[in-house]
Amino acid sequence: MLAARFLILYGSQRGQAQSIAEEICQQAAEHGFTADINCLSNQHKYNLDSEIRPVVFVISTTGDGDPPDTAQKFVRKIKNKSLPHNHFSHLHYALLALGDTNYANFCNGGKTIDSRLQQLGAKHFYATGHADDGTGLEVVVDPWIEGLWDALKKTFSSMATSDQQDTDLSDCTQDDFHKNASGQEKYKSDLEVDLHLLKLSETDSQKGKAITSDSIDVETLSTVLVASLKQSVPLLSESALNVPALPASYLEVRLEQVSTEGETVPSDKDGYHEVSISKAVQLTQDDAVKTAISLELDISNLAYQPGDAFDILCPNRASEVEELLLRLDLQTQKNCAVQVNLLKNSTAKIPLHIPQNGSLQFILTWCLEIRSAPKKAFVRALADFTQNSSEKRRLLELCSKEGSADYNSFVRDANVCLLDLLRAFPSCLPPLSLLFEHLPKLQPRAYSAASSSLQHPGKVHFVFNVVEFPARPEHPARTGLCTGWLADHVSSILRPLGTVLASERLGTSAPPKVHVRPRPSGTFHLPADPSVPVVMVGPGTGVAPFIGFLQQREKEREANQEATFGETWLFFGCRHKDKDFLFREELERFAHNGTLSHLIVCFSRDEPDAAGTVNRPTYVQHNLSLHAKNVASILLKDKGSLYVCGDAKNMAKDVNDTLLEIIGNELQIDKLDAMKTVAGLREEKRYLQDIWS
Repeated sequence: MLAARFLILYGSQRGQAQSIAEEICQQAAEHGFTADINCLSNQHKYNLDSEIRPVVFVISTTGDGDPPDTAQKFVRKIKNKSLPHNHFSHLHYALLALGDTNYANFCNGGKTIDSRLQQLGAKHFYATGHADDGTGLEVVVDPWIEGLWDALKKTFSSMATSDQQDTDLSDCTQDDFHKNASGQEKYKSDLEVDLHLLKLSETDSQKGKAITSDSIDVETLSTVLVASLKQSVPLLSESALNVPALPASYLEVRLEQVSTEGETVPSDKDGYHEVSISKAVQLTQDDAVKTAISLELDISNLAYQPGDAFDILCPNRASEVEELLLRLDLQTQKNCAVQVNLLKNSTAKIPLHIPQNGSLQFILTWCLEIRSAPKKAFVRALADFTQNSSEKRRLLELCSKEGSADYNSFVRDANVCLLDLLRAFPSCLPPLSLLFEHLPKLQPRAYSAASSSLQHPGKVHFVFNVVEFPARPEHPARTGLCTGWLADHVSSILRPLGTVLASERLGTSAPPKVHVRPRPSGTFHLPADPSVPVVMVGPGTGVAPFIGFLQQREKEREANQEATFGETWLFFGCRHKDKDFLFREELERFAHNGTLSHLIVCFSRDEPDAAGTVNRPTYVQHNLSLHAKNVASILLKDKGSLYVCGDAKNMAKDVNDTLLEIIGNELQIDKLDAMKTVAGLREEKRYLQDIWS
């Protein structure tokens, strides 16, 4: 009989796919399996050409629907046209694709690999999952993982009891999904996902007693029928609950009384460089809706191109780390060295982002994303360390099948974090090991370069809005983790717009520093041929990479005055002309000297002028429509390129819809054919996006 051992391969850009893959690996043991896990980039550690074990892929999507950087080499390998159609006929696999419906080419990284594996004869043993970060990855990921275990059991049973060469495990293909009336994807009855739910109305595994509304403290049954993070309302408050199985603990955490005081920044591994911030300028007026800040970094020998980005390491807020330490009664041990070991008989792996012998304060500051919204599995685990019965009941509701709407409203959509839950449920006292098991890695934040090294040798600029989360019942007012930290970090050198010599600092204090790592873009660059015309759409801080494009083009024009340069169009928008028109002077200079052929702007919140302009363009897509003939000519006749940067949820979708209308009207074709034409532009890398949620 075959050993119940399978292989997990992941391709991850920002760490989400890796985190999910590691979660599958950790859960495997409690379901009777042993899992080996590798990144797709580590091709020397696995060999699919001869792999007979079931393989589980977890694949994210980046850029314009591309596989992540860590999967690019693997994709090139399997796309080799010389491979026979039965190259992977021995391979049985399942694939979980991650994406975001706010972006084009949803889950295309995973779909690309899935499709090619099928072409080469590989067979599904479980339906492919497509998880949407726009609505919450856990909506698909959690039931997909729960259903994986039965699929694996059936697969191992089939492999062990049958030698039939043509065993067909492709019954679990994506075709086995069907949709209910609401449009949500569910499994057919023969592939029903077993969620391994516990009927808490029947038994409480910890105390052996029923958990019903009768066992809840009467004082929590509010007469005001308004649901909140802390309380539910009927029918949920009176329902029997189906909750996920309790995740198995696998870490032992010890605090050694060895001082690590002075450990304040991460090491220089993973390609990060500590650099100085030489300038910080506020680009918006004080009464603008959002505060935009431009930074200049001294990067010396770090090379980049306009269109590239830089990863920035940011810490968790010191005040939040301190509060968490106090809440866990560990404040006096914050400088102790942390020793992390696996529990006896555990086949899981220690998370790679938790260093051995780092101080507790260092790990909570630099390694764990304490601001992340707790997943349902974490909420389930927290419930077991909650003493008050009504608080425990509410946590169980939030992670239950019946409480999904409340979880979405009061946890995920409200951006609730661990600290918010601990404030709301004071009798919850989790051990440190639980945090280490469930909190994800603190990820760097990426910012597009807003400069060209031809214009600013040894420097890079980037711009950001300070994100603000207003106070709400679930949490106090706070700023974005990285943008708020950066704003505080440069407060001593921050100068208002128009200040001369903005880099001058008061006194002789050292400049603030940050850890950065270049993040090259594979495609979001100016065309190699400067005669190709370009259209750029970048409202708000989305204009950042186009400042770099235009600085580059300005210097190229100065150095090659006899060369032919294509037209450049920029569609920019903001709320108010006099409050948040970012880079106004520089853009007007580009337009004046011919670097920028057409600067098309709109201001969504300004009042109409004295003439009372009718149908004044409000957003960038409206101006695109007004210049439809020019845009269509550039893209369809002149083989030009379109670049879009900014908000994915609204702007990028609206621009895409407008582009479909423009092409449909110009070519006199229906929407389906217009979509095919736009897809062709994407394939040719002439419709490129740098967008974010």
